[in-house]
Amino acid sequence: MRVLVVTDAWRPQVNGVVRTIEHLIEQAPAFGVEIELLTPERFRTLPMPTYPEIRLSLARAGAVAKMIAAANVDHVHISTEGPLGIAARRACLKVGRPFTTSYHTRFPEYVRSRAPIPERWTYAWLRRFHNAGDGVMVATASLRRELAARGFERLMHWTRGVDADRFRPNPEARAFDLPRPIFLYVGRVATEKNIEGFLSLDLPGSKVVVGDGPSRAELEATFPDAHFTGTLEGDALAEAYASSDVFVFPSLTDTFGIVVLEALASGVPVAAFPVTGPLDILEGSGAGALDEDLRAAALAALEIPPERARAFALTQGWKEATALFVANVREVIARTTPDRAA
Repeated sequence: MRVLVVTDAWRPQVNGVVRTIEHLIEQAPAFGVEIELLTPERFRTLPMPTYPEIRLSLARAGAVAKMIAAANVDHVHISTEGPLGIAARRACLKVGRPFTTSYHTRFPEYVRSRAPIPERWTYAWLRRFHNAGDGVMVATASLRRELAARGFERLMHWTRGVDADRFRPNPEARAFDLPRPIFLYVGRVATEKNIEGFLSLDLPGSKVVVGDGPSRAELEATFPDAHFTGTLEGDALAEAYASSDVFVFPSLTDTFGIVVLEALASGVPVAAFPVTGPLDILEGSGAGALDEDLRAAALAALEIPPERARAFALTQGWKEATALFVANVREVIARTTPDRAA
């Protein structure tokens, strides 16, 4: 079976969408699935207003339709709601081709943080976008309930995983020569991530921010005692996790949080608010601390044994996540075009 994944988010971006697709490509062959990609690499792009790190494709609907037809795949999955996703959706609807989508990002909340646009307007547009397809894949049970209440239909579960071989405890790791304990954040440095909520906490030791984004300069000026490394990847990122004592996840708007699993796999307990994403991952695991008071959660996480965090992460693999994606696609093919089910 061959599946075309259409995504506006792709390298050199570093985010959860890109990581998810990378691991999907890696794991899918074990399930008899080949993943083809339609990404911004094939188009001219422009920087997104207020967020130049994200490039928007100048994709004509007709050109995208031809590319989808030429790919000759069994299924189309639209991962993002950007210019490529919009063009792919239009192309599929025009010829009656079944497709699925993913709900990765809380765009209504992100848009509101940058412009005075009511969330209900953006949710109405997203509902029309996703409900036109044959299934919407979401990462957590709480997000599924929330979207169902907002009128989203045909919701399907597709969780995330972690590479526990790359992200693992390393007693020799010395990424930071800083007073301990070290409280770490990894991710985009943008207003919707609520990083100031982490950096403003009264905590012992040191605070480290790994990542880059439009809010970095302002946060560095506002919190001169915090340490900003910029974006880290591969072994350097793994060492940063393993060199830390607690991972603080201050976001109130993420739909999952792959970085949470990466920290846990590194033997680093997690502190977070009890909201969609961390709540779904951590509740009942004993591997993290959830509290409306993020400082209390961070201090409580210090008392959690690293071995407990690692043990829980080992149950959250990318193989299991990929199995869910493949099962969703096969279910849609069987339901919409049974003669092509494989």
